[in-house]
Amino acid sequence: MQRKKVSIAIPASVVADTPHLREKTSKIGLIGRAAAIFGVDQIVIYPDNPKTDQGKEMNLIRLLLSYMETPQYLRKRLFKLQPELQFAGILSPLRTPHHPLNAKAQNLEVGEYREGATVSKTDQGTLVDIGVERPALVCDVEMSMNKRITVRIAKVGKEVEAEVAGREETQEYWGYSATIERRPLGKILEDKTFDLAIATSRYGIPFAQVAKEMKGEWEKSSNIFVAFGSPARGLHEIVKTEGLSLPEVVDFVVNTIPFQGTETVRTEEALIASLAVLRACVSNV
Repeated sequence: MQRKKVSIAIPASVVADTPHLREKTSKIGLIGRAAAIFGVDQIVIYPDNPKTDQGKEMNLIRLLLSYMETPQYLRKRLFKLQPELQFAGILSPLRTPHHPLNAKAQNLEVGEYREGATVSKTDQGTLVDIGVERPALVCDVEMSMNKRITVRIAKVGKEVEAEVAGREETQEYWGYSATIERRPLGKILEDKTFDLAIATSRYGIPFAQVAKEMKGEWEKSSNIFVAFGSPARGLHEIVKTEGLSLPEVVDFVVNTIPFQGTETVRTEEALIASLAVLRACVSNV
């Protein structure tokens, strides 16, 4: 069975109320962990305040999420030293299948998948850093340097040989991508590029009332989109600034935290609660 693609959308303002970079980093780390725990494939960062340039916040969120998703043995190679990463050490490890702990070439297995980065060219092909003491050789493939790729181990011995592979071949959860959307959320939803679009809102229908119907739609869908608002402005308000009605641009407006005991629920808290509910109640999250 082909694995479903699950995307979540988070607002740029998710870190706006957090003044210090250390706390911003911690909050983004919670989002990255939640996405990995529940098998999210794509995190879409969207602008939610048309009166403000949110480019700086969006770039920070994408940078930290991307850094977190990158296997630790590739981070120094793929990321430059920059002030925005000064607190990256507090980010919790993802411990996903594409973040292996094995650092010994002798313990590699033929058919195993690894994330790697191209480091140099030889007469035989391209050498790829795969997180062990010597690079793997990918034969007869021209690639640019310092490019991240997925490989499948083809031979283990005195030399390690590998083949370029697609992430979809792994049949395991292989991390998320973090992308910036310059279009407002309403425009993204209007384009109908997803089979199933779900909006989370305290003003939505309690999840228990739509769980059966949503499960049926989820099982028929291959590309699912779950949108989250911010504590300051929910999704109804966010799309209203575009002259849109939320129920008209999504398939479900659902409240995953009915009878909440706090006035507001932070985006990172809503992520964990909502994805847990969806994971428990629908198949192939």
